[in-house]
Amino acid sequence: MASLSVRRWRQLALWLHVTTSVGWMAQALALCVLLTTSLTTPDREVAVAATSMAQVLDGRLLAPLANTSAFTGFMLAAATPWGFFRYRWVLVKFVITLAQLHLGIFVLSAALADSAAAAATGGRGPAVPLAVGSALMAGAIAFQAWVSVAKPWSTTRWMPADRRQAAGTAPRWVFVATVVGVAADLAVAALLGHPAPLISLIVLGTWLVLRRRQNRPARADRPAATTRPDATPAPTRAGAGRR
Repeated sequence: MASLSVRRWRQLALWLHVTTSVGWMAQALALCVLLTTSLTTPDREVAVAATSMAQVLDGRLLAPLANTSAFTGFMLAAATPWGFFRYRWVLVKFVITLAQLHLGIFVLSAALADSAAAAATGGRGPAVPLAVGSALMAGAIAFQAWVSVAKPWSTTRWMPADRRQAAGTAPRWVFVATVVGVAADLAVAALLGHPAPLISLIVLGTWLVLRRRQNRPARADRPAATTRPDATPAPTRAGAGRR
């Protein structure tokens, strides 16, 4: 019964990962459409509205979905035998996700703000690279979806020679904390108008620390005294007296 409960919570976490990943891709495509509209329309008011809506969409929907997709993916890797570095397809997804998060947080959001400000004053801003970047983001997510289904390539050199030594599935509370953390962070993002994945980061960091401690090999208890196999036991006092 306990294993069934773990499986159900793991499936719920996987469902959250899949749905938020699809949502992330859909919002990236929506950004591409809005930014393309701002570039091609002859109506200045439409261009300003499209760019402003792209900025709102990025902060209120795309970014929270991206954070949730990344967090649930990291937790599924850390809390299951898949791991982060044992399989090439998981490692590829991990690297792409980190790159997308970095570009989305530190490049896309700031550039969208500049583009919205430029559109309000009659300029165009960096709308062209933003439209291309959002299309590439959607394509990268679609590629990750294919990788998840096909699971190509072999294992990496970090896979243990004996696969039974790899960490197993995490206990139920890890997946419960994953789901609850996602719900809490999405609620906070809806209230603030921008993502604030504090609880998700705490859950991920806590489990990574606990898993590292669990995977440390237990030190064998050292015997109080060691005896060489070729050593001859010393005669007892009683035996010495019988000589």
